[in-house]
Amino acid sequence: MIDHPYKHSTARAFWSRAVSAGWRPDEVVTSEQPLIRAGEKVVSAGSCFAANLVPYLERAGFEYLRTETPHPAFQSCADEALSYGKFSAQYGNIYTSRQLLQLLQRALGRFRPTEDRWLGYDGIIDPFRPGLRFKARSNAEFDLLSAQHLACVAAAFSQADVLIYTLGLTEAWVSRIDGAVFPACPGTVAGEFDPERHAFENYTVSETNRDLDEFLDLLRSVNPNVRVILTVSPVPLVATATGQHVLAATMYSKAVLRVAAQEATRRRSNVTYFPAFEIVTGPQAPETFFDSSRRNVTTEAIDTVMHAFFANCSLPADGAGQVQPPERAPDIARLSRDIVAAECEEMFADRP
Repeated sequence: MIDHPYKHSTARAFWSRAVSAGWRPDEVVTSEQPLIRAGEKVVSAGSCFAANLVPYLERAGFEYLRTETPHPAFQSCADEALSYGKFSAQYGNIYTSRQLLQLLQRALGRFRPTEDRWLGYDGIIDPFRPGLRFKARSNAEFDLLSAQHLACVAAAFSQADVLIYTLGLTEAWVSRIDGAVFPACPGTVAGEFDPERHAFENYTVSETNRDLDEFLDLLRSVNPNVRVILTVSPVPLVATATGQHVLAATMYSKAVLRVAAQEATRRRSNVTYFPAFEIVTGPQAPETFFDSSRRNVTTEAIDTVMHAFFANCSLPADGAGQVQPPERAPDIARLSRDIVAAECEEMFADRP
């Protein structure tokens, strides 16, 4: 009888046995160790989809590290929109690897954008957090608040045991002066668009690989023992500036990000890939994983992703029974609309 490598493969290697039949999302994960262990400090960053993961982590009993919280005078006010209050520090959504790299460079004093503030009618606007509810009233106050914020960013990255980073986009708007990446096109959330100062970029595989590598090197220089979990957001682009159809632009973007994540995992022993993108968008996924817009991921999809994630973690003893989703409104369609309206700078590109 002729022998060959496939004869020794497990069921998960075959579509007929692992997808067509016997589908289990938790088996898509390839990791030789738990993604997160009980007692480890977790930091996360990324696109809008990344903000959905945090309540699940906290409810399961993991320590989500928060280094920046609102001043006591503002704690009774409404929550910050655009996810500023949902991450470890108030950096909000981070859509590209270049933006993430520059955030850490700024926090470590290695990069200072030339266009670092915009004058608004109600105060001074941070171009890298353009939707902040409370704006500085003077340049001196802006400088102090920015320094405080970046110190909190540095603390989060240097103290983390595990960083979860969700790659979201390849398209970005940048400064023509020094390449500083804005989280949204100037003139959408705040500021004014100036074609003499602002340019569009759509990062390639090689550029994304380089940015991710440079970020991981810089991160390890301040936190040698940190482990990194990479994911790719399953949420499509809301709009594209490439001139292509938005569907084709989305497929390009997600393909680039998926390849970059795989390359980083292949090259680095401290980096693991978690397949949230595949679980939500693969051909095995039910239609109910997206709402009627075919863009907003439903809570059913997020529940499935997080159950697969926790199945590959070492859960805290007091959180073993708490892998269920956090409390939320029963109207899922309304929840999706609210998340999009309140938390994603990208959505402003589709407003009149």
